[in-house]
Amino acid sequence: MDLVIGPLDLPSRVDEALAVQAVAFGLGPDEVAVRRQIVLRHMQYPGARALGATSEGRLVGFVYGMPNSRTHWWSTVVEPYLRAQGNADWLDDSFVITELHVHPGHQNRGIGRRLITLITDGAGEPRSILSAIDTDSPARGLYHSLGYVDLARRVNFPSAPKPYAVMGAPLPLRRKQPVVARRR
Repeated sequence: MDLVIGPLDLPSRVDEALAVQAVAFGLGPDEVAVRRQIVLRHMQYPGARALGATSEGRLVGFVYGMPNSRTHWWSTVVEPYLRAQGNADWLDDSFVITELHVHPGHQNRGIGRRLITLITDGAGEPRSILSAIDTDSPARGLYHSLGYVDLARRVNFPSAPKPYAVMGAPLPLRRKQPVVARRR
């Protein structure tokens, strides 16, 4: 597979990125329209940046994030949950992974791992935070393997049908997956 990972001009390719997210996350047209406006607003924040993974010129994955601010909507929602666990300080001096999605046809090839490690490598903050649906999923497995730990669970976002977990990791992220003992 001819895969190229590099900087992504997300505002100019937002529809292509959201098409990947829609397939990966099961979003309908109304939700995509809402997220389009959110992505475009986020990319105007200081320090926001994006990376894309392309195969034969087609976007198959992307990640974007920014230095976290307690004034951002996401932070105002997760702060009470983090505070209840004694983890509210994670909202300061953190690079937040806002979105990370890989097209299902390209998953399980290390693309998500490469995207998240490369974007956090460029962060000036000492740690990273993110939120993920609070289920045992391949995405949460990836985050755990990179060193992310659960900071708060059962976080409810308005209009989200499922609860989320907020996770954090010191930077740089772990490069290698932990060795798992095999059963004989």
